[in-house]
Amino acid sequence: MADFERDDSSLLYIQVADYVREKIYSHEWGVDDRIPSEHELMAMLHLSRGTVQKGIRALVDEGLLVQQRGRGTYVVQPIMARPTSNYLLSFAESMASQGIPYETRLVEKRVEPANKACAWALGLDRGDPYLYVARVRSVFGEPVMFIESHVSLEACPGIEDADFEHEGLFEAAVRTSGHEVGRSSQVYSACVCGKRRAEWLECDEKSPALQLEQTVFLDDGRAFEWGCVWLPANRCVISASTERA
Repeated sequence: MADFERDDSSLLYIQVADYVREKIYSHEWGVDDRIPSEHELMAMLHLSRGTVQKGIRALVDEGLLVQQRGRGTYVVQPIMARPTSNYLLSFAESMASQGIPYETRLVEKRVEPANKACAWALGLDRGDPYLYVARVRSVFGEPVMFIESHVSLEACPGIEDADFEHEGLFEAAVRTSGHEVGRSSQVYSACVCGKRRAEWLECDEKSPALQLEQTVFLDDGRAFEWGCVWLPANRCVISASTERA
């Protein structure tokens, strides 16, 4: 059960929104999934219906949820997808190519069984082990991105032993898989950071951020990484250059 601060009852609905948002951001509740009903959330969180309704309404207004009469409340499918067409670089490779000094801090690394969403993204069976890695990348001591990666141990055996503070994920994937990195599919979304990611990015939880969700494939077509990069809007920009054929 979630641990809510009850000293100020006016903030309880914000904590409900944070709880549900975290379930979505961590992919425990995936796109097109129906979230628990208001009555189920009331029982889970031991909160009143009005508080739960107000928290859910806030996420509907943010665009994370949609309410369908008679069916329930669902996690929204992102509506903007931008497929990559240029040479694929990791964020570390991109920063290095621009001569930007950076540091990487590993904040979490654990092996877990794949849920439905993770199994689908990585081409695994539900319950198969995968590696979860969370890193914060800083420039001149200021965090500029929070990176969450779900990595296939089937495609990259032994990658769980990599030192991700000194070895990039792409580099480790090539070393452990015996294959080169091939291509990626990417989706960009505008979000608020949320409580957990705001702590790592040292910003307000309501601060706007650009979320890049991507699946990266080896050159043999197997997906090896499914993850998200969170970029604070006041610290990072994404630029692109294209040529007309």
